[in-house]
Amino acid sequence: MADHPNIEVFKRALNAFAAGDMDALARVVHPDVVWHMSGHNPLSGTYRGRDATFALFQREFQLTGGTYRPQLQDVLANDEHTVALLHATASREGKELDMDYVIVFQIRDGQITEARGLWSDQKAYDEFWS
Repeated sequence: MADHPNIEVFKRALNAFAAGDMDALARVVHPDVVWHMSGHNPLSGTYRGRDATFALFQREFQLTGGTYRPQLQDVLANDEHTVALLHATASREGKELDMDYVIVFQIRDGQITEARGLWSDQKAYDEFWS
């Protein structure tokens, strides 16, 4: 059985993100994307639009001195949802992030239109960014 096409969209997005290739990432992120960051930390909130979302990504890299690294564990997709199981590592101000998380995506016509991240230990995640 062939993979659902939304899996390929997600993989292109992850590869572009990891490489810092914003042009490639822009091809798979809708201009009106809505990106939800859970928790109670300086990055928490809802980001509306590609520019605001990409500014969030830039801030993650800046705050971690470029050490933020997502690693794909698995991805599942159907026509309604794409779910990526990931692990992230990063360092900042003497703190270490080493944690599993999930991002639930809505992908329409080959572009990510909405995303919601959920962390395995939200309190520790908040403390890392605070």
